[in-house]
Amino acid sequence: MTGLQRWPGRYTDRHGSQEVVFETDGRELIRTTIRGVLFEGDSMDDLGALAGEPPEAMFRFLHGALSSCLLEWRLPLPVEGAGQGVREGVLHCALRLPDPAAGTAPGADRESLVLTLRLDGREYGGADDCGDFENGLYAIQRELPPGTRLKACIACAWSDYSPVGHGLMAGLACFRDVKARYRQVDGKHGPRGIFALWPAHTEVVQETWLCGDFEPRGAHAGYRGTFP
Repeated sequence: MTGLQRWPGRYTDRHGSQEVVFETDGRELIRTTIRGVLFEGDSMDDLGALAGEPPEAMFRFLHGALSSCLLEWRLPLPVEGAGQGVREGVLHCALRLPDPAAGTAPGADRESLVLTLRLDGREYGGADDCGDFENGLYAIQRELPPGTRLKACIACAWSDYSPVGHGLMAGLACFRDVKARYRQVDGKHGPRGIFALWPAHTEVVQETWLCGDFEPRGAHAGYRGTFP
């Protein structure tokens, strides 16, 4: 999977709803245009207006990022195994961003993410707020039939998160250029810890990205453990 991806979606707030397209390089760039305003960020919960914040009458912002709205989008998510080769699933994503003016309204002060994989006429996940892409994709993998696995960076043998934490999406480091060294990672610290290897990572990617070096995550746990 290379080049720019275009994810069809929808933006909804107190003024109404409109179809949008999110463009992403699969790594650290997401861009879209809403009501003629160009937004960009490295995560769906960190989209800021490139030309400065437009009037409050058009949008609401929290710390410079879009808020008080619902973002929905869908993207291809390959699945392989169970003797059926690679099939193309579709991941449906719904992110509700908090309303800074909502006061004490239940749930209005926090963001929520729901991920639903649609594959072969069935749905996996999608019941509750999963918090972030890591937890949501792990939950989907646990629901898939035995022998069926997601084919994406989150499920790859060469990917890991930083021990200092990560946000809603992206922040997944790829170690494909130092595979032999990454195979030796056994925790946080020490000569074989993820901290020691971190500066050698190839790039940072989104969980749903995929490159030609993909290998299923097996028994080697790395820092973050097996998948799922």
